[in-house]
Amino acid sequence: MSVRILALVGSLRAGSHNRQLAEAAAKHAPAGVDIDIFDGLADVPFYNEDVDVEGSVPAAAVRLREAAAQADAFLLFSPEYNGTMPAVLKNAIDWLSRPYGAGAISGTPVAVVGTAFGQYGGVWAQDDVRKSAGVAGAKVLEDVKLSIPGSVTRFAETHPADDAEVATALTEVLGRLSEQATAAAA
Repeated sequence: MSVRILALVGSLRAGSHNRQLAEAAAKHAPAGVDIDIFDGLADVPFYNEDVDVEGSVPAAAVRLREAAAQADAFLLFSPEYNGTMPAVLKNAIDWLSRPYGAGAISGTPVAVVGTAFGQYGGVWAQDDVRKSAGVAGAKVLEDVKLSIPGSVTRFAETHPADDAEVATALTEVLGRLSEQATAAAA
């Protein structure tokens, strides 16, 4: 059985180091683990309960929910924007948390990783993502962490997929997330 992990990247920038980190995760995924990097978070409107009714849900939100429904686990990539998570990632969590108690993220294993320019690699933002996903009902792997500092210099000439330390760390994260997804499905 293959474990399907949906990767959500909180940076929309074309040259995003977090996007590159997600690509590295896909490249270094262990056998039996498939990573689907969701494209389209920029198109998902801010959550509004008034439009979250059958027949009115925006198409981009439907695509996000459909992709999430196929996932056994989530891997969330967060940069740090002004000391916290980016709005696009929080918005995705909001859409996936509905309907309350039965959203696609509810009870599903989630790991949060990322890279940022600062010396702590976005730790604050990642902590906020863990909190938000947990409140939304996800089974957050609190002890599975990867915060890579100095992204602008560290990845200036090297893609994260070609950084041996990053590849090893991502493989460990994916292994733990896969174990949790397999256990949750049993």
